[in-house]
Amino acid sequence: MDYFPLFCRLQGKRCLLVGGGDVAERKARLLLEAGADLHVGALDFSAVFQQWAEQGKLRLLPGSFEESWLEGCWLVIAATDDDAVNQKVGDAAELRRIFCNLVDAPQEASAIMPSIVDRSPLMIAVSSGGRAPVLARLLREKLEAMLPQHLGQLATLAGSLRSRVKKTFASMAQRRAFWERFFASDRLAQTLANGDQPRADHIVDTLFDAPLSLQGEVVLVGAGPGDAGLLTLKGLQCIQQADVVVYDRLVSEPILNLVRRDAERIFVGKQAGNHCVPQSQINQLLLEQAQSGKRVVRLKGGDPFIFGRGGEELEVLAQHNIPFSVVPGITAASGCAAYSGIPLTHRDHAQSVRFVTGHLQQHGEIEWGKLAAEQQTLVFYMGLTQAPEIQRQLLQHGMNAETPVAIVQNGTTPQQRVETATLVELSQLAQQFASPALIIVGDVVSLRSQLRWF
Repeated sequence: MDYFPLFCRLQGKRCLLVGGGDVAERKARLLLEAGADLHVGALDFSAVFQQWAEQGKLRLLPGSFEESWLEGCWLVIAATDDDAVNQKVGDAAELRRIFCNLVDAPQEASAIMPSIVDRSPLMIAVSSGGRAPVLARLLREKLEAMLPQHLGQLATLAGSLRSRVKKTFASMAQRRAFWERFFASDRLAQTLANGDQPRADHIVDTLFDAPLSLQGEVVLVGAGPGDAGLLTLKGLQCIQQADVVVYDRLVSEPILNLVRRDAERIFVGKQAGNHCVPQSQINQLLLEQAQSGKRVVRLKGGDPFIFGRGGEELEVLAQHNIPFSVVPGITAASGCAAYSGIPLTHRDHAQSVRFVTGHLQQHGEIEWGKLAAEQQTLVFYMGLTQAPEIQRQLLQHGMNAETPVAIVQNGTTPQQRVETATLVELSQLAQQFASPALIIVGDVVSLRSQLRWF
């Protein structure tokens, strides 16, 4: 361990920053946010420093560095563009046993400043010991993206509840179970993010009142069309917190690899014409898992509310008063079209888009006359086996036989395959594809030759 990680309380403590330029500004912002009594010494100061001084946020020490500036300091940062001056500051601080950070010379410094993820009071610091600052920054950016902004509010609320938890739950095991439930509550987190304190208080009271062993919930998560990079941040957080993940065939392996390793995984199949687990059994499975006190994620390809039968599953949970929430996903039409270079709408080609299920016989009569209208894009989900009927009906209702069509198989994945043709050729083209695949019909398909990128 080259450096001992330590968080310091600088509120009201005198800190010295030597330097008055852009780099020093960045350091000053952090020190001011930490509440430091900041003194800044330099030959010249940027306009921002001048403004801060006028606002009383810090004190300026004009001129060359003087060792007297170190008097009473807890921390020193040398951030000038003169290495000799920075080293002089570092040597003087070392003699006085004051921790000092030297910008661009971490090996010579007694302290370094890490990359910071600020979710106050939750703080995360990442450091490479000065060896790979770009890597540390990239890791920080990943953490910034993964951690929701409301974590700080959640941590603050948790702090205010500690004494109540100790009084309510006698054993450490009970307290730990409560806190796990508390931090895993999507409803509480979302309520805090919305600034609805009365509702947050009600949810907290519910968490306290409900038996620990019976408090389960279900989160319906859209996994997107295949590319793991298209999984939403909230979806990622949910699958990494789940006790049980119930998933379909269309959930890609890279996404399953992101699931918490000790979570139970239950495969329920579901593909066109072959449901290895009937929908009624899936509904019952979700209900039973939640009733046993588990945090369940129902993971579906695409978006669960677009031909995903998510609404049917939630209806059953609602009937039994099981808490649930929904995390939308990028639907297959949007993802596959984008990765194919086919814009679903375009001012010159399509002013609307329609998503249509390919299970034509199971969902009543389709208004083919409206689907055959011009200036719109049609996307048929699960439509390969019905391609002849789709072609026949659209032609019969007046759609131009030369209307461009595309079929996208395994969209957004490395195995993506896209072929284009015309409407009159759709039936023949569909014979060359296997599920999962989408059919896109409309003039926008003609743009693929210019816009294809993946």
